[in-house]
Amino acid sequence: MTVTIVMGFFLPVPPAAGGATEKSWHRLAGEFARAGHAVTVVSRRWPGWPDRELRDGVRHLRLPGHDHSGRLGRNLWLDLRWSLRVWRALPRADVTIVNCVALPAWLGWLRRGAGRIVLMPGRMPKGQYRLYRRIDRVLAVSTPVRAAVLAENPRLESVVSVCGYPISWGVLAAPRPAPPPSRPLVLGYVGRLHREKGLDLLADALVRLARLPDLPPWRFLCCGPAEISRGGSGEAYVRSLAERLSALPPGAVEWRAPVFGGDALADVYRQLDLFCYPSLAARGETFGVAVAEAMAAGAVPVVSQLPCFGDFVRPDVNGVSFDHTASDAAARCALALASLLSDAPRRARLAAAAQAAVRRYDFPDFAQRLLADFSSLK
Repeated sequence: MTVTIVMGFFLPVPPAAGGATEKSWHRLAGEFARAGHAVTVVSRRWPGWPDRELRDGVRHLRLPGHDHSGRLGRNLWLDLRWSLRVWRALPRADVTIVNCVALPAWLGWLRRGAGRIVLMPGRMPKGQYRLYRRIDRVLAVSTPVRAAVLAENPRLESVVSVCGYPISWGVLAAPRPAPPPSRPLVLGYVGRLHREKGLDLLADALVRLARLPDLPPWRFLCCGPAEISRGGSGEAYVRSLAERLSALPPGAVEWRAPVFGGDALADVYRQLDLFCYPSLAARGETFGVAVAEAMAAGAVPVVSQLPCFGDFVRPDVNGVSFDHTASDAAARCALALASLLSDAPRRARLAAAAQAAVRRYDFPDFAQRLLADFSSLK
């Protein structure tokens, strides 16, 4: 099979400048190539890199792109320019996977040998699916994303499937070192330090947790970027969180510098016994990569009841959820955490089930399912 993967206009592949979508499709392209398929990735031209090269079995075509703007209207204009540029240079393929906005609006009609057209919305759609026709597959990362796509374009119902999101399960699930008997249990959050992640709620829950009697020793580890440019709510917001958490005993809170992948991130996850992710972002959360990664590393997830988490977190089967919309949400979160801290056999059972539940998202398995799906498209 010949596969083309079209990226957006502002980052290169391999992902030298970050980008979760770029990182994921770079890994998937390698898996496709190792399975014997001819793969081309179209991405932004980058200083010092050739416009065309074969790297690790994947062909790269790099075209002039643009820096991302803080203005939505300008980004849409740049995406249109990029889409036209890509369309003129697009190689022939059996399957073309598109990660930009404008190109699918006409590529379904004017295919130019692009083969079957596949989209994978990593974010909630913002109206663009109303424009799309003759799309062969939409890979929604969660059930809520699928519902949002169909709300914009019901004609796509037969081609929209839920696939989840790939993670490095094999790295994350490496055996943990045995902790010393005296080590406190570790509750943790890994992700952007943003208000929409429910961190104020979590801080209040931890303060309540510290007041509950007869719990084993515990501490809280928080790791993620605070800068607005990296998706956080800024240093002032983090200082306000630290002020809330100052009610905890001395040494009960550890702030860790952000890490963005590989063994370093896996090491952070493997320190956690419980992973706390009380996100409030009903439109912003599309899957919950951090939750799945923590589960792969053996942490029990404690999450809000956002629908996207329901695709892989099963209450009291492989995790715990609480009603984040309730007036006493912080108290509910604290009780959920307390119930796990005080019950070691239950923690162990849920952790093992959590790790097993997200194995299906490991890159090699995920790539094989995609390839099988692409082969089925007529």
